[in-house]
Formats: sequence, C-alpha cells, structure tokens
Amino acid sequence: MKLKNAIVMVCAILLGATLLVAGTGKLPGQAEFAEAMIGSFYTPQMATFIRRAVPWLEIVLGIALLLGIFPRFAALICLPLVAGFITNNVWAISQGIGKFAQCGDCFGVWERIFGYLTPTGALVVDVVLFLAALTVVIFYPNFLKFRTWFSKAV
Repeated sequence: MKLKNAIVMVCAILLGATLLVAGTGKLPGQAEFAEAMIGSFYTPQMATFIRRAVPWLEIVLGIALLLGIFPRFAALICLPLVAGFITNNVWAISQGIGKFAQCGDCFGVWERIFGYLTPTGALVVDVVLFLAALTVVIFYPNFLKFRTWFSKAV
C-alpha cells in the first residue's frame, strides 16, 4: 500500500513539475509558440487560441498537481492535453525529421537555455507524462480529495 502511494505521489510530482516548467517557458514567447504550431496542422485561429490557453492550463494543472489540489481531477484533465501533444509529435515525426528537426517550442524559453528536444524525444516525454497521469487517475484514492499534507496545512 505504501509503495502504491509513493508511486502515485512521484507520478503527480513528475507530471506537475513538467507542466509547470513547460507552461512558464511558453508564456514569454507565445508568438513564437503560435508560429511553430501554424506549421503543423493547426489553423491560425486554433494556433492563437492554443497559444493563449495552453501555457496557462499547464501552469494551473502543474500547480494543482504539485500542491495536491484535487490531483486525480487535475490528472484527468491532463490526459486529453497530453494526448494532443502526442498527436502533434506523431504528426511532426510523420512529416520527416528534416522538416521538424526540433519540437515546436515544447518548453519555450527553457529550451534555449537547456537545449531543444526532437519530436521523437518530445514524444517519449509525452508518453511518460500520459502514463503518469493515467497512474494518478487510476490509483489516487479519491476523486475530489486533497493530499493529506495539503489538507492539514489549509
């Protein structure tokens, strides 16, 4: 029982930290983020909406998962978000590495500092994040429950 709880906690922290870093990295360069998406299968209107919504959604979900605020619910919302990232990376890979040599701003300004991911590398990260979210959704004990340490602090 303790091992299962530890695994769920690690998955929630991994997912939350990754989303928080990705969201904060995309905020400063939202125009670049939209330009990268227009090169894929998104229309300009979809790209504009996504560039405005996705970074904030990632930040909110990341904070919720890290603080333990309804982690199962937050992870459930992460599933379609990460599935969209997976779809985008599969599409980029199918177009050829020559056309999309690096991920289209997956981590925003953080990529300039720490290095860029290829679409294949981003796909691996996204699959791990999807599995982490699925683990939290399936194994977290209660759908609308705070983590014990957080609920005692409030």
